[in-house]
Amino acid sequence: MEKDKALTPIKAALHAKCPRCRRGNMFSGKTYALKAQKMNETCPHCGLRFEREPGYFYVAMFVSYAMAMAEMIAACVGFYLITGYMDGPWPYLIATIGTVILFSPLNFRYSRVILLYWLTPGLYYRPEEKS
Repeated sequence: MEKDKALTPIKAALHAKCPRCRRGNMFSGKTYALKAQKMNETCPHCGLRFEREPGYFYVAMFVSYAMAMAEMIAACVGFYLITGYMDGPWPYLIATIGTVILFSPLNFRYSRVILLYWLTPGLYYRPEEKS
């Protein structure tokens, strides 16, 4: 049984592994830790530098924005389907703000993962890369 077996792209992205080797962690610490999330500068396994150029992760803000908008729309639709309330905007506002606060650590992490895995040209899975 081979323990060093490579993960699928979806599974590696869900676990926030390096997009090049799929073994090293992109982040140190857990998603919902009390300390602030910190992204590793390089992959601990293959040495890939995650920030390809200065300001590279500004693009992740757009991905995070799209994720937050989808979450807010889903929260409002879900709130309506569960309660059927249509008399005022305040419950919907509370639901959307709560959703954004609850999911912001996930949005931070996975917007960067999505950027590196699927929106970065020239970054491919290369299992032969080792430090």
